[in-house]
Amino acid sequence: MATSLTRSAPGELNHWWCQLRFRLQNRKGLDLNLDETFLLQSKLINDIPLFFAAKENSSGCIKKLLDCASTNVFERGALGETALHVAVLYDNMEAAVALMEGAPELINEPMTSDLFHGMTPLHVAVVNQNINLVRNLIARGADVTTPRVTGLYFRKRPGGQLYYGEHILSFAACVGNKDIISLVINAGASTRAQDSIGNTVLHILILQHNKAIACQTMDMLFSYDLKLDHAVPLDMVPNFNGLTPIKMAAKKGNLVAFQHLVNRRRLVQWNMGPLTSNLYDLEEIDSWADALSVLELIVGSQRREARRILEVTPVKQLVSLKWNLYGKHYFRFLLLLYLLYIGIFTLCCMNRPLKDAPENYTDSDRDKTIRVQKTLSVRHQGLFKCMRVFIQTSI
Repeated sequence: MATSLTRSAPGELNHWWCQLRFRLQNRKGLDLNLDETFLLQSKLINDIPLFFAAKENSSGCIKKLLDCASTNVFERGALGETALHVAVLYDNMEAAVALMEGAPELINEPMTSDLFHGMTPLHVAVVNQNINLVRNLIARGADVTTPRVTGLYFRKRPGGQLYYGEHILSFAACVGNKDIISLVINAGASTRAQDSIGNTVLHILILQHNKAIACQTMDMLFSYDLKLDHAVPLDMVPNFNGLTPIKMAAKKGNLVAFQHLVNRRRLVQWNMGPLTSNLYDLEEIDSWADALSVLELIVGSQRREARRILEVTPVKQLVSLKWNLYGKHYFRFLLLLYLLYIGIFTLCCMNRPLKDAPENYTDSDRDKTIRVQKTLSVRHQGLFKCMRVFIQTSI
């Protein structure tokens, strides 16, 4: 099944508009605005009775407040959160259960602020790795497929705080809790869901700092994805920039993830004591038929870590083979042309003919020069033009 590489134009316009609006409204810098927003959140949590009861894990107060006609269960805090978000944020099981029983419509209610837009209570429980809350939310109807976090705080951007993708499964994968990952997948989450820039959960794992846990999580996701028998393997699904997970690992210089993904595709031919013969899949690595191959990405990357991948099997052997078959002969040919050009240029400079000196050649009465050398542009213009055309044609 072919994967669409077309980015959603309305979604992208909405993202840029949210960023522009946030920056116009908050000109002090993102970090300072975050501090002020979190301080305001703490103040509102203490001022709003339902939020305060959720924070203090007082299920009795929550039930009384829900029975009161003046209580607005959809009241929002500084981050656009509901009372259930507050209860889950503070890992208060009793308060969360009381809210879910008294106001089940809050279970799938997302945050509404520009910073945390789309974040549901299940997202918060997954990030906090509270498996009991995750289990309760899913059992009471929490949606694991539709909700997407599109707020600026979780966007992939320079200097960003977190990039966990948008879907609940990608949040679970990034925190690396296998039990929560199993719960979310068994509840119906897709291992192939893509965020607004087309990144799957594998792409997002490659960008995480804890590379060892990321690789272990990848293996777990592969085992679940293989059961579904897709036509295209999970690690071959590209994002909207045409990068598969292995290509992104090469571009970002993630040596650990690149080796892990490459070794998953290798085929062991034979073993004999300490010797092993392996066959490697070069479909995405070789630049022969792929303009966006791993080799092209490494050469074009600005990261020093990406160069280290050139020392990894099978990239090292592939580069060596290309050099011996093509590179060194091409280099020698260009070197010969360069030496020929320099030789002819030197001879022309040494043997330039003379011409009469112009009348205004010098103002000194002691200078008796009557003949000067002709310029190269006059004598050898045609020759150098032919040489340039010949070299360009050869290259």
